[in-house]
Amino acid sequence: MTGKKLLLITGDFGEDYEVMVPFQALQAVGHEVDAVCPDKEAGETVKTAVHDFRGDQTYLEERGHDFELTATLDEVDPADYDGLVLPGGRAPEYIRNYDEVVDAVEHFFAEDKPVAAICHATQILVAADAVAGRTCTAYPALEADVRANGGEWAEGVVTDGNLVTAQAWPDHPGWIAAFLDVLGTDIQHGEPLTAD
Repeated sequence: MTGKKLLLITGDFGEDYEVMVPFQALQAVGHEVDAVCPDKEAGETVKTAVHDFRGDQTYLEERGHDFELTATLDEVDPADYDGLVLPGGRAPEYIRNYDEVVDAVEHFFAEDKPVAAICHATQILVAADAVAGRTCTAYPALEADVRANGGEWAEGVVTDGNLVTAQAWPDHPGWIAAFLDVLGTDIQHGEPLTAD
């Protein structure tokens, strides 16, 4: 398999699992992932938040890890990337207001490149006018946002053309598998190696 070059856009208090798990899982299968954040440079970190589901009306938020950025948003060209990953958390609420974030998202849709968005990342898709006429999902509290912006709401993991969406980090196995499928990633399982 030839690895793809992927761009991951996040910010302070992006959801910990939704940033770290796809970042590492996509690398584990041979893709190169550049992680960026508006107003921060490669080598700087963003703080993450852990969203836990404990039976309340919404999630509980706690402080997560520091996540090191691998590239600088102002220095990357979306045209150099084969796909886009948008984690959720609180970050999408404010990074959707950065022109360079919206411009990057618009590029991926204009070029019909694979896009994976999870949880609150759909707020960025809405800001980029990318949900109209599409079937997608997000954190359940965003159903009204999807519908108000011309999207068709669905639950679980949803693939609509180049767009793969999911509701929250418990959807990771299906979401990442669906994104790998849209990317054209072919994973072969061979016989396990054993020590002699």
